[in-house]
Amino acid sequence: MDLQALDTHIAQLLHRKRTLPELADIKRLERDQEALADELVAADTRVSDLETALRRAEADLEPVRQRRTRDQERIDGGTAGDPKALRAMIEEVEHLTARIATLEDAELEVMEALETATAERAELGRRAEALEQQLATYRAARDTKVADIDAEGRGLVRERNQLAPQLPPDLLALYDKLRAAQGSGAAALRQRRCQGCLIELNAADLRAFAEAPADQVLRCEECSRILVRTPESGL
Repeated sequence: MDLQALDTHIAQLLHRKRTLPELADIKRLERDQEALADELVAADTRVSDLETALRRAEADLEPVRQRRTRDQERIDGGTAGDPKALRAMIEEVEHLTARIATLEDAELEVMEALETATAERAELGRRAEALEQQLATYRAARDTKVADIDAEGRGLVRERNQLAPQLPPDLLALYDKLRAAQGSGAAALRQRRCQGCLIELNAADLRAFAEAPADQVLRCEECSRILVRTPESGL
């Protein structure tokens, strides 16, 4: 039973290591991180597209401004020619002014959209940094707990390696086979009940076990575990 107690403790440590609460938190945050990374890529794309649109708007606006400036200088300088040509140039300046106003409105819309997109991207970046800090905290806590569990587990394994050779090889082989199949290979017989499957032994088995030599290996008829007699076996 000492060997079974060690193996049970080792199994409990492994289960605790696999089910640390930090593992679920890390998995959840990593999913959030992946989703946020996709949002950041989309935000980068929006900003890049708007920057391109702004450059295009500026490129469309500049030659119209230059043309209006040239026409206005000709009008102001009296070099527009005859009245008909002057009137046509004045109308063109008015048309260019209206065109500039339209292009400036479009440019302003792009600038405002770019400002909003840039701010959203910055906010996503801050969220990503905060998420990374949270992950680092949980990972550090996980690593500390895993290190403690591993250290305790190594101590238990050393104890097991010292204890196991004290059992007969065939008995140890049977125990290990049963333990691999159903989680535990031995159970105490207490108050006429197998503590592995919790089934109470029938009268015939109790009589047989009571008459068995002290060194005989007893097996539970229900679960096949090795039964270890105790002062409270009820035999």
